[in-house]
Parts: sequence; structure tokens; C-alpha cells
Amino acid sequence: MIQKYAICYKRPYFLTKRNYQRVLGDVILAKSYKFASMKLISICVIVGGLLASVSCGTEVTEVKPDPNPDLDSLITANPESIPLLVKRGEKLFAAYEYDLALVDAAKAFRLDTNDLSARLLYAEVINSRATRTPQEVTTAQRMYAEYLKKKPESKRALVGYASTFSYQFDFNNSFKYINMALKLDKHYRDGYVLKGSNYMQIGDVDKAKSSYETAVQQDPEFYEAYFKLGQIYQAENDPRCIEYFTSAYKLKPEYLEFKYQTAYSMQTHDRVDEAKELYREMAKDTVEFYVVRGLFHQGHIHQFMEKNIDSAMYYYESALKTEPRYVEAWHNLGMCYDIKGNKTQALKSFSKALKYNPNFELSRVYADSIRLF
Repeated sequence: MIQKYAICYKRPYFLTKRNYQRVLGDVILAKSYKFASMKLISICVIVGGLLASVSCGTEVTEVKPDPNPDLDSLITANPESIPLLVKRGEKLFAAYEYDLALVDAAKAFRLDTNDLSARLLYAEVINSRATRTPQEVTTAQRMYAEYLKKKPESKRALVGYASTFSYQFDFNNSFKYINMALKLDKHYRDGYVLKGSNYMQIGDVDKAKSSYETAVQQDPEFYEAYFKLGQIYQAENDPRCIEYFTSAYKLKPEYLEFKYQTAYSMQTHDRVDEAKELYREMAKDTVEFYVVRGLFHQGHIHQFMEKNIDSAMYYYESALKTEPRYVEAWHNLGMCYDIKGNKTQALKSFSKALKYNPNFELSRVYADSIRLF
């Protein structure tokens, strides 16, 4: 007997990053010239394209500098200010905008290779980028080491230095420098985070959980650790994953992946009504990836949990209108047609799934089973 499978799509975690736009507005003041023979003086003031005429009897207000200029404007006025470049680079780094942060960090470091703040930021940025090469990690490692010669009690540099050894799978040295940072400050969150990451890499899941738990004890608003704990418990099919995903989502509701994983964990652990509510919200979003997942999972719930095949087909078809290449939706739609006795449409759906992914064996096996019987 051939077993028939259903697909419930899961996707690795990613964070959607916002784009930083640097809009620089120039204010142009037109000079006025006074002629003795004229009875009126026209003062033309052009501000951002707006032209205004003022009579000579009107008092002209002096244009004063903005008392609180934004960082971009300050850097435009002072393009070689290392403190300003580092400040903006740190903000971008904290927002995970590593490529943009690298521009500021590299420039600040080139302006003065002895500036410690620029050196540390540059090391942090090149060591954090997903596309970093082994050579770049080695460069960061050297920069951390040089920084620590001047500031040996920098917890941030110690943990950054430790992370370069983690990348090289030298966990003995990594733990050595993490512990040095934690000896300086036993409440230093990032030390426990890196410990958790190390333990995950070497396969000690229990110690990884303990490290991430300690991290959130030090910083109850550290959403990344909640999310990581959610992933660990989800992999173990432990309903506690709901608690951690929900905590991450409450702290960062704008991160759609947090909403998605919260909904999926609820669906998996029989909190279906709550899951459906989140999926409905996702389906109304503007980010296509999450729109189609919201629709797909509503279809999955109707098909397999509520046995409402017509509703399931509606949601699968809605998902496919948005993303016609959604292989899993074609597969599950084919199953629905088969249940309703429409084998012709079922085979067409499986054919669509295989068109977009020729290696999708579940659809091939299911289609073959229909042809045989």
C-alpha cells in the first residue's frame, strides 16, 4: 500500500531588514539686492523648491541651524568626523544592517587606524556579516587582539574575539575568552548567548538551553534568545516552544517571522483557533512570502484538522494566485481533488508541483498511486 503524504511548509528563520534612506535636503537662500531707485525690495527665498515674495516692509526672519540635526545631516556637513561615522555605524550594526555599517566602519578606520572605537566597530561588522570569508574572520581576530592589548577588560571585544574562534571551530579558545568576559561581569548577556551558540554547534542542547535561558534572565527583552529557545523546543516537539516564540513576537511584533513561527507552533500543538487568527493576519500583510504562508496554513488546517475540503481548496487556490510556483500548495490541492474524486484535476495539480520542482517526489509518488488505482 502506498502511503500518501501531506506537506506543511516550514522555513528557516530570517529577519526582514528595513532600508535606510539618506535623504539630504539642501536649503538655498537667494540673496536680495537693494537699489536706491526702487520703492520696493523683493526678497526671494527658495526653500526646497518653494518660492515666496516678501515686501520690503516685512521683517525677514533669520534662518537658524536646526538645533537637533539628524545624524546623516551631521555627517554630510562633517564627512570625516570619526565619532559621527562610528555613531552611525553602531546604530546600523545594532539594526543588523551590516553592509551599511561596514561603509561607515571602514571609512572611520581608514581615517585613523589607531582610533580604538573605529577599530572595534570594524572588527565587529566584518565578523558579523553572513557572507564573511575565513580571511575576513582572521582579519577581525587580529583587530580584536590588537584592541584587547589596549583595553584588556573590554567585555564586548572579548566576546567578539571568542566568536572568531567559534567560527574556526576552536571552542576551547572561544570558551576561554567568553569566561574572561563573564569573570569581568557575570551578568554580561552576550557571553551567555555565544555560549549557547557554541553548545549548539557541539551538540550539547541542554547546556545551550541553559545558556540562552541565562541570557534572557540578564536581559528579559532580548528577543533573539527567546526565538532561539523556541526553535530548540520546536525541534524537540515540545509545546514550550509556543511560550518562547510568543515572547519573541510580543517584543518584536513587526518581525513577521516571529508571528509565523508562533502561529506554526500553535498549529502543531493543538491551539488551532489562535493559530488561525495569526494566519489570517499574515494573509492580509503586504509581504508576499508571509501572505501565501498565511493562506497555505489556513488551507492545511481546514484539510487535515477540520476535514473541510472545500475551504482547504479555497485557501490553496488563493495562495497559488499570489505565488503560482508554490509547490506544496499544488501538492495539497491535488490531494483535495483526489479526495473529492476528481482524479483528472488531481493529476494536473501534481503535474504543476513537479513542473516547478521536478525532484518533489511526494507528488510523483501520489500521482503514480492514482494512475495505478
